[in-house]
Amino acid sequence: MISFEEASAIVLGQSMSLREERVSLSESPGRVLAEDIFTDIDFPPFNKSAVDGFACRMDDLAHPGDFRIVETIAAGKIPRKAIGRHECSKIMTGAMVPEGAGCVVMVEDSEMTGDGRVRFTNTPVSPNVCYRGEDLRAGDLVLEKGLKIKASHVAVLAGVGAAHPMVAALPRVAIISTGDELVEPSVKPGMSQIRNSNGWQLEAQLRVLPALAFNLGIARDEGTSLRHIIDLGLLDHDVVLLTGGVSMGEFDHVPGILKEAGVEILFEKVAIQPGKPTVFGRKGNTFVFGLPGNPVSSFVLFEILVKPFLNRMMGHTEQPVVFQLPMGVDYTRRRSDRKSMIPVVIRDGAVYPVEYHGSAHINAYTKAGGIMVVETGTTRITRGEQVHVRPL
Repeated sequence: MISFEEASAIVLGQSMSLREERVSLSESPGRVLAEDIFTDIDFPPFNKSAVDGFACRMDDLAHPGDFRIVETIAAGKIPRKAIGRHECSKIMTGAMVPEGAGCVVMVEDSEMTGDGRVRFTNTPVSPNVCYRGEDLRAGDLVLEKGLKIKASHVAVLAGVGAAHPMVAALPRVAIISTGDELVEPSVKPGMSQIRNSNGWQLEAQLRVLPALAFNLGIARDEGTSLRHIIDLGLLDHDVVLLTGGVSMGEFDHVPGILKEAGVEILFEKVAIQPGKPTVFGRKGNTFVFGLPGNPVSSFVLFEILVKPFLNRMMGHTEQPVVFQLPMGVDYTRRRSDRKSMIPVVIRDGAVYPVEYHGSAHINAYTKAGGIMVVETGTTRITRGEQVHVRPL
């Protein structure tokens, strides 16, 4: 049995880069950028008005009086006239500031005096102008390779003309659920049967990541069925996720079948709770995770081990967010020989464990907002003591 830190290092150390592809902006959210993005224009690309108002010469404001309106400038229009003494142009937010104008007086600080003239009732405290290039200059780096594209990034990509950004291909992940007791969700379980929740849970986690999920269904606890479906998973996928059949029971055949299929097993046990009987190996360029059959174990191990691996394959450079927060109550546990992952809620800036009955109690995670890390050797955490929490 190895520590979780050792297991994580082995997993991440095995990661291989995926191919790259160009996608449309509509397909880009959630994808990992595979190139640096530079702007091809200044931002703003011209001096533009920050408000609706009147563009005029700054020094004219020191001399009260009426200003003659020489034109109206809408956003997207090029000014036709320069601004002279005691002249102004009516201008809309985002429109190009005309030559000669040094500021924009807001509409709220003006009153029309008739005959195409306006009087200003207040002097602006700022020019109300966004100057060309004050945000970015042409050639500036705007987005770095390795980030996972969010909505704000899409706005930047669109603004700099990166209409088809280069991104990492999505990993192809096969999901295999094992166990004679399993039936699919549409089937009412008979005596000694349970519905297959792990396969659908993992598929959901993959789609949120995102990755391409291929649910290969249920394999029975016997060699022929298991070997056949494992061979299918190894055939045309980057990663194979199996749940169940990895412990030490008489019908836990997964590690042996994986070895028969030519998978090099890199570890079989991890000092973590839940998730001790976790298997990791590879065959060529395909990687295999054998996760425990209990739904909490498979959920947690995906989040803390599989997900970082898939992100690494896609070149994602950001590290998982971990908060340090105070405990809201005293917490104790009986055994401390393994690192524990405990479902918690975060309320009023403090951490509270949710009611949790063990690795089969997946319902606890419907209430959880994070996973609290309890280190090996720790049996008690007092109220107010700082703990590490990974948000969900």
